[in-house]
Amino acid sequence: MNFPQKNNTKKIYTIDEIKDKMAKYCLYQDRCHWEVEKKIREYDLIPEAKNEIIFKLIDYGFLNEERFVFSFVRGKVNQKMWGKNRLRQELKMRNIDQKLIDSAFKEEIDSDKYWINITRLAEKKYNSLYSERDSFKKINKIKSFLVYKGYEFDLINDAIETLNIK
Repeated sequence: MNFPQKNNTKKIYTIDEIKDKMAKYCLYQDRCHWEVEKKIREYDLIPEAKNEIIFKLIDYGFLNEERFVFSFVRGKVNQKMWGKNRLRQELKMRNIDQKLIDSAFKEEIDSDKYWINITRLAEKKYNSLYSERDSFKKINKIKSFLVYKGYEFDLINDAIETLNIK
């Protein structure tokens, strides 16, 4: 039985086609330099071509690190209810400067909203553990969950104490 040969060659794109693809990639959602560079690596370009594409994306406003950081922080705090530790870790992984991270935290994280998020998450986790009889295990599971979400230990303890979780 003869099977047709599979063609393993990659499609070849021109630099203009790659620029258009990367512009669409950045338009879909804000991206940082690290994400764009990672995506460009798929095309096996020479360094000069990669730099030219990145410079064009920056020049035309498709790629803006500050805008990315601010929208990333705002979105993750409001939608996924992440804490500062998780946000910092994710942004560091993307090679974002610490000063920019601190600036985004000051601008985008409202302390009242942050507190509401941590108490809401603690209460939700507590309610999901209704079958757990051991209160020590229950509190540890809540703490582990909130640490995973990226909240600071002192705030976790305050939230558990405020909700009177036992």
